[in-house]
Amino acid sequence: MEVSVVHLMPTLMERQLDPPSGFLLKQAIEARGVSVFTKANTKAILGTDESAGPPRVRGVLLEDGTELKADLVVMAVGIRPSAALAREAGLTVNRGVVVGPDMRTSDPDIFALGECAEAHGQCFGLVAPLYDMANIVAAQLAGDEGAAFNPSATATKLKVTGINLFSAGDFADCADREEIVLRDAARGIYRRLVLKGGKLIGVVLYGDVSHGAFLFDLLKRCVDIADVRETMMFGPGAGEGAPLNPTAAVAALPDEAEICGCNGVCKGKIVETIKAKGLKALDEVRAHTKASASCGSCTGLVEQVIRLTVGEDYAPAAVQPMCGCTKLGHDDVRRLIVAKRLMAIPAVMQALEWKTSCGCAKCRPALNYYLLASWPGEYEDDSQSRFINERVHANIQKDGTYSVVPRMWGGVTSAAELRAIADVVDKFAIPTVKVTGGQRIDLLGVRKEELPAVWADLNAAGLVSGGAYGKALRTVKTCVGSDWCRFGTQDSTGLGIKLEKFLWGSWTPAKVKMAVSGCPRNCAEATCKDVGVVCVDSGYDIVFAGAAGLDILGTQALCHASTEEETIEIIAALVQLYREQGRYLERIYKWAKRVGLGSIKAQVVEDVEKRRALHARFVLSQRFSQKDPWAERVAGKDAHEFAPIADLAGQHA
Repeated sequence: MEVSVVHLMPTLMERQLDPPSGFLLKQAIEARGVSVFTKANTKAILGTDESAGPPRVRGVLLEDGTELKADLVVMAVGIRPSAALAREAGLTVNRGVVVGPDMRTSDPDIFALGECAEAHGQCFGLVAPLYDMANIVAAQLAGDEGAAFNPSATATKLKVTGINLFSAGDFADCADREEIVLRDAARGIYRRLVLKGGKLIGVVLYGDVSHGAFLFDLLKRCVDIADVRETMMFGPGAGEGAPLNPTAAVAALPDEAEICGCNGVCKGKIVETIKAKGLKALDEVRAHTKASASCGSCTGLVEQVIRLTVGEDYAPAAVQPMCGCTKLGHDDVRRLIVAKRLMAIPAVMQALEWKTSCGCAKCRPALNYYLLASWPGEYEDDSQSRFINERVHANIQKDGTYSVVPRMWGGVTSAAELRAIADVVDKFAIPTVKVTGGQRIDLLGVRKEELPAVWADLNAAGLVSGGAYGKALRTVKTCVGSDWCRFGTQDSTGLGIKLEKFLWGSWTPAKVKMAVSGCPRNCAEATCKDVGVVCVDSGYDIVFAGAAGLDILGTQALCHASTEEETIEIIAALVQLYREQGRYLERIYKWAKRVGLGSIKAQVVEDVEKRRALHARFVLSQRFSQKDPWAERVAGKDAHEFAPIADLAGQHA
């Protein structure tokens, strides 16, 4: 998008920044391709002519006559205390609900706190003072009548990647104040300290905010800075010899110094918790203290406290981020989705400190899958977070047309299905019909606008989507087995159909291909699939983790099963474990290499109770995922269950 920011005041963030730092911020924002208009008063929002159709915005008109073209206008108007209920109850209301230092309203039996409350003539919109208010109310309710709320200074940190900015306190220009200023244009650094009566009352840092916690602590504690006046600009201990490193700066902070402003966590609390519980990792400290668990801007500071406390035992793991929108890897994201009970993509991005507002084409499909896998039946699939093939339920081709692949259970079809396919080919003049490597028929060259009509005709003949486009079960390839082949040992076709009807529709981290061979001659090529079954006289050898694409791999032996029922249960448990542990777009063979064959066997084969629990979770999820998307699109319904599959899932439940 081409973005313009229109701001009424001469500089950006005028309440948090002085003019020089506001100017630097404007430069940094404009360097990112955003146009910034300051001292700009909006006169009107312009719309289209209603005679030309539904009205919509077309621009913004400024007081000076400047007209900015716009397809979307967003207004940031701040917060306003919601005090209607208090006013109706007869409580004293000014800008907000007026409270005393004890957080009691004009009715001593009623407390008020939060953004609706007005204390000491101020309303508060940051969380740190709201936590302080809550502590006072709790103390009052517990009988501490002397507990009083005294608002302390709050710090501002801008959460824009690559822009380091910190401000706190009062830095307005007044005759009774002094200031110390450092400007380093070459390095893009600006620092301003405001003093009054020998104490630090205001701080503005731009470009390098490493000493923000130290200066903020001096400000909050109203420390007499006479002894450090000449050097405090450069951090604690500056001027005493070697240049101060960040860890030494953190070591110089007192225990009461606030590290995490969002959750009000001080250094002493973090150190005490680390020592008491033997914590060594950032995620552990977050879980026990909430430090850096909200906006994430203090993460570096928290890591320094951990390193300072545990020394050489602190070894941050090298995590490959999901994408450039986050520092978290796939495993951390999956764990935190469950731990924090996050049930929507925006909730994940907010809680897990995403660097972008809406994510990207790499992380949104992954988040959509992880939410589906974590909360079946509760999370609603976000189709816009899927790739184009999954959104239109067909494979896009290089000429912009699509291929449609009806599902053929185990590669078996009938005269009626073949006639229906032939009729669709003639009706829509589909140029190419091909038998796929997975024993299905592919209709190539379908125009996008014809897809619903093609689906409807195929559905009418009983055919459903083959899922050839999805991160899901693709095919279960079979040979003719013991019914026809003189070498066949078991009914491989029948087992393949049962597996496909039981497993189809299940979303997985990546595509899954299966095969059932009726004897060790392996005509269905089961030993290079994601999951394969090789029939033998005594039952069924189950193999998995093969590949026949960019990587060529033979399968690994998982176990032997005596019956079809046991085979289906084991394979369903294996797929469920893969769904719960696999990273998005990670094929089964890569997952198996990462977690280890022993770990998989222990849960799927050796521990029968765990296997049955995995199988039960798979059955549960199938109740919500086993739908034919073609039928849903044609009928416009939210769900379409395929009756034979629903019955089979019920049998296995």
